[in-house]
Amino acid sequence: MTTSGPRLEKMTPSNFEAATGIRVRPDQEFAVSPVMQSLAEAYVHPAGVAWPRLIMDGDRPVGFLMAFLDIDWNGRRDGGPIRSGLWRLNIAAGEQGRGYGRFAVESVAAELRRRGTKEMYVTWHEGENGPADFYLGLGFRKNGETSEGETVGVLALD
Repeated sequence: MTTSGPRLEKMTPSNFEAATGIRVRPDQEFAVSPVMQSLAEAYVHPAGVAWPRLIMDGDRPVGFLMAFLDIDWNGRRDGGPIRSGLWRLNIAAGEQGRGYGRFAVESVAAELRRRGTKEMYVTWHEGENGPADFYLGLGFRKNGETSEGETVGVLALD
């Protein structure tokens, strides 16, 4: 029996191919890394840092997300800010505009709230066909920072 409506699935060997088959529109490829790169990054980081999930609707893989959990934002291990947020969001080209991106952001926010996190971070590439309007429309606010050339946004979770 399958459920209808979007849901998150943990990454497993059985859904790996479905996840790596997710492709955004060609004009969006500049703004997000492919799922395969995300899974490789999840693998090389310490356990518990990456939270990768396949977004399913019924039996259809419609997207992929990966959150980051409790990282030293500046990477210096010197007591810098510890942050959590959305690391990657890939919604399949043919599935965009159906609410799956919103579902993904809300799902990460719910997980972070469950863990006691008060703010959710995201970064994005500016530019035509970039995700700035999407994130700003969900309530993220630019905080004046950049990270690796990307705009940093923050969403209050309380």
